[in-house]
Amino acid sequence: MAKYTGSVCRLCRREGLKLYLKGDRCFAPKCAIERRAYPPGQHGQGRKKVSEYGLQLREKQKARRIYGILENQFRRYFEKAERQPGVTGENLLRLLERRLDNVIYRLGLGSSRSEARQLVRHGHFMVNGRKVNIPSYLIRVGDVITVREKSKESPKLKELLERAGDRTPPAWLELEAEQATARVVDLPTRDQIDATVQEHLIVELYSR
Repeated sequence: MAKYTGSVCRLCRREGLKLYLKGDRCFAPKCAIERRAYPPGQHGQGRKKVSEYGLQLREKQKARRIYGILENQFRRYFEKAERQPGVTGENLLRLLERRLDNVIYRLGLGSSRSEARQLVRHGHFMVNGRKVNIPSYLIRVGDVITVREKSKESPKLKELLERAGDRTPPAWLELEAEQATARVVDLPTRDQIDATVQEHLIVELYSR
C-alpha cells in the first residue's frame, strides 16, 4: 500500500501551521515549525505571490496531510461527498472524520493519526464485536468500538487508555476508558471538526 515516507515536519512547514502529525513532539520546543516557521527548501524564505488556484491547492493538500491520505483516495472521498445531500465541503470533512483511524485519534487512543492508524492495522480494535484492521473503515452512528482483550495487556494501550480517560472526546463520541469501550452517538457537525481547513476552496478546486 502506497504511503508518504518523507519527513512529516516538512509537511507542517510547507502548510505554515502545525498539523499535529508527530503527537507529543508537536507540543515540544523541538517542533520544527517552532524553530523554522517558513516553507522548506532553498527558496522557502522568499516571498511569493499565491494565485487563487494556489490557495485552493494548499487547502486540499492541507486536508490530505492532516488525515494522512493520498491523492486518489482523497478524490474518491470528494466524489462520494458530492453524491450525498447537503453541503459538499462539510460532507467531505464528515467522511474523513468517520475514518476509524481518525476516530481512534479523536478518542485519545493515539497521540497522532499515524499512531492511531498503526494501532488499527495491528488489529488492536473491534467494531461491534468484530476485529477491524482497516484504517479507512467508516464508522456509523451506534457503532461500538472496543479494545481487544489481548491488546488490553499491552503497556502502550494501557498508557493510552489512562491518558484518554483524562481527556474529553468530541460530543459525537462517548468513551468509557476503564472498560476500553467507545460508542458513536452521532455524526460530527462542522463545528465539532477541529481541522483548520477552508473546505469551500477544495470544492472550488475540484469544480474547475
